[in-house]
Parts: sequence; C-alpha cells; structure tokens
Amino acid sequence: MNKNQYMMLAVKVSLFSNIALCIIKVVALVIVDSLAIAADLGISCVALAVSIILYYAIKISNRPADFLHNYGYGRIENVCEAMEGIVLIGLALAMSFQAIMHIIRVEEVKAPWVGLFCTLVGVVINFWGAYYIMRLAQESASPALKAEGLHFKLEGYISTAITLSFLLIIIVTRAGFDRVVHYIDPGATLFVSGFVAVPSARLLKEAFTKLLDASMEESGQMDVVKVLVKHMDKYCNFKDLKTRTAGRKRFIDLHIVMPEHIPLREGHQVVSDIKKDIDELISEGDTTIRVVPCDKNCIFARENKKCPYTE
Repeated sequence: MNKNQYMMLAVKVSLFSNIALCIIKVVALVIVDSLAIAADLGISCVALAVSIILYYAIKISNRPADFLHNYGYGRIENVCEAMEGIVLIGLALAMSFQAIMHIIRVEEVKAPWVGLFCTLVGVVINFWGAYYIMRLAQESASPALKAEGLHFKLEGYISTAITLSFLLIIIVTRAGFDRVVHYIDPGATLFVSGFVAVPSARLLKEAFTKLLDASMEESGQMDVVKVLVKHMDKYCNFKDLKTRTAGRKRFIDLHIVMPEHIPLREGHQVVSDIKKDIDELISEGDTTIRVVPCDKNCIFARENKKCPYTE
C-alpha cells in the first residue's frame, strides 16, 4: 500500500472504532447514570466528530498543488490538530464544573457492574485502535493521524481510570462505606478532566506552532545538512537554509554557491544529486535549491590562489 492508502485505512479504523465506543458508552450511561461515563462519552463524541472531519481532511490534503494553493493542501491536517485540542480543552473544563457540582449535590451511581464491563470493553478498543493507528501514522508520516493515535491512547488511559473507579465503588460498597461511594464518581471525573486538559493543551500548542510556519524537527534539519556535507566537494558553500512544515509535507529551501565558471549543465547535475539524496531521507519532502555564483569573497581569492572547485 502507498502512503495515501495507509492514511485512509487509519481514518476508517478511527471512524468505526469511535462509532462502536459511542454506542457502548450511550448504553452504559443510560443504565449506570455515571458522570464519569458522561465525560468519557463526551470525549468519544468529540473523537467521532474529529474522525469524520479527518476523513475529509485527509482526502483534501492528498490533492496536488494547484493555482490557488501552490504548496498543496497539507496544512489542513494541522488545522484538524488545532480543532481537536480546542474542543477537548473546552470539554475538560465543562466536565470539571459538572464534577464539582456533583460533589456539592451528591448523586448515586446505579449498576456499577455494567459500568465496569462497558468501560473495560472501551479500554480494549482504545488501546487496540491506538496501536493500529500509530503504526499507520508512522507509515504515512501524517501529524493528524499521529494526533488521532495519541487521542486513542489517551482515551484508553481515561477508560482505565474509570474502570478502576467502578471497581473501587463495588469494593467500597461491599465494605459498607456507602457515604464514601458518592464521591468516587465525581472524583474520577475530575481526574479524567485534568488528564485530558494537559496533553490537549500540548497538542494545541504544537498545532498552532506548525500553522505559524514552524521549521522541521531538528533531526530532519540535520539530515539535510548531512547530505550537503556529503556533496561539499562539488560546491563552494551553502547558505539561507530554511525549512517549514505543512501537515505531513516538509519544505526545504536553500542556496548553493557555485564557482562562476562552472558550466550550467554541471551545476544543474550537482543540484539534482543533492535534491535526490534529500528526498530519499526526508519523507514527503519538497526541496528547492537556488544556485548563486561565487562572489570571490573567500580565502583563495584573497590570497590570489586558484579555486579548488574549478580544477
């Protein structure tokens, strides 16, 4: 499969997994009437909405560059990241408020065994989805899919915490501490809200950084420099190295300083060799190299020595 097929498969896995999770949690909420399950359901509803948006976003991001979008549509993946972060932070704040209200006005949780079973199923689906989507995200190098995989993993930890809270409710109830039981559910909800807010804020910050033309990650920039060092015997110098990201795409722009007497065909071949090696190392890379003539402001010119690159 090519990268686009990996991406569409991951989106479909995300979509159907979230549909299954929403159905399970709606049934559990109706039977159990738990605030923690309501919070978990809210997160799954957000995930389902994001999966639907992601499905169309991936399709759009795969479009080739055109007259109106000269650099393609890759940045829409970063928009999806930002949307997911904003909605999750809002949901965490809303559920925290509800949890505090439930601590003030205590309500009883019904049928904790049903809640335990449903959340346990949610744990399995979430961690399986996280593993599968993250694997496909690595194959496609998509930041939106990576965010979705992290979302599934996060939901898995949340479902685990809620499962443990139901187990604690059952144990405490059997031990006869009925008054304590009423505070476990809103307490678990507060924990879940905090657990969601922190990584969501980090996700939002990362998405906005990329939307502001952030450079490639340091390892990617070092790969570019390694290629330039590999070919350094063919040109005088390089300068103005710039990189930026747009979704899963990486844009590299630099100037190569060539001896002024080098034939055009030879200079073009040097540039082609450098671009080929960069594209092999940088997934979804788009490299632009401009050739500029040497201004003779070097030690060889100052000492009236022959340029070693023209020999």
